Amino acid sequence: MSFLDTLLGRKHPPMIGLDISSSSVKLVELSQSASGDYVLERFASEPFEKGWIADGQIEKFDEVAEAVRKVVTKSGTRTKHVAMAMPQSAVITKKIMLPAGLREEEMEMQVEAEANQYIPFSLDEVSLDFCVIGPSPSSAGDVEVMIAASRKDRVQDRQGLAEAAGMKPAILDIESYASRLAVQRLIEALPGQGKDALVALFEIGAENTSLKVLRDNELLYDRDQAFGGAQLTQLISRQYGFSFEEAELKKLSGDLPEDFQSTILGPFVDSLSQEIGRALQYFFTSTPHHKVHYVMLAGGTATLPGLKDRVTELTGFASMVINPFEGMKLGSAVRESKLRREAPSYLTACGLAMRRFLA
Repeated sequence: MSFLDTLLGRKHPPMIGLDISSSSVKLVELSQSASGDYVLERFASEPFEKGWIADGQIEKFDEVAEAVRKVVTKSGTRTKHVAMAMPQSAVITKKIMLPAGLREEEMEMQVEAEANQYIPFSLDEVSLDFCVIGPSPSSAGDVEVMIAASRKDRVQDRQGLAEAAGMKPAILDIESYASRLAVQRLIEALPGQGKDALVALFEIGAENTSLKVLRDNELLYDRDQAFGGAQLTQLISRQYGFSFEEAELKKLSGDLPEDFQSTILGPFVDSLSQEIGRALQYFFTSTPHHKVHYVMLAGGTATLPGLKDRVTELTGFASMVINPFEGMKLGSAVRESKLRREAPSYLTACGLAMRRFLA
């Protein structure tokens, strides 16, 4: 740690979380004060054109790399260490049991032997990692170990994007793990520290919406559905004759004709709320549960006027639009008005930036 960090009362040097989704790149820089509080130093995003990334696969590397360079410049950061994530679909994860007390090399050999059974590629083609979760709850003398594997070319693509922007990839996570890390902090701020609460987290992306049901840091249910904010952009594009890119810009700036509210936004909010209600019903019919205590909405589309109230009305469950930076200190480069508008879309990027401080 530098003398400057000590002088400013920072406990750790800052870390950047870089979230690369199908529609944009989002950057969050966090540091930590001497008292252990998170400090949001910077946040910024840069949109992608449709098709640059499809199904988690980078189709237009140079264009995406340029957008990453732009977001780094726009943010004004000087921090180089970056945490990134792979989409869930690009990673195979498996929980295994191993005897406690193995040396590191012994554990590596055991993990490779186990991984051979679960991974449909040669181990030469994959990046393999593992971490010890803790003692096995069901098998005395064993530990639970999580194995994660992804094809090397997919991993190298992600790392290459950071390097193209002059960054040093320090951590490679899984998107859904990063968003869960960020949301866990918010759950712990609920009444009774969120203990025993069933929380339904909806992350509304451009193309897909994921539902995760969490209880006491355990994932009980995880399902993706093909609906998201891009559908609203398409409706705007069709109704008013804009290109998709123009429609997206106008949606974000609010520069839309007078009848937008009644013709497009109202019906879309209704339809999105019904999709959320259906996703919850599917959870109830496929598990022993019949209610949740909280519905948390994240993603850029979560801030649509009237969505939170409509979801509460349709489902009967308390709904909230979440701000992953709630309770954090704000650095001097952060504009609060912009943060209030955009915070729900930075859940994954925030979780990634938090990784350094939890090691």
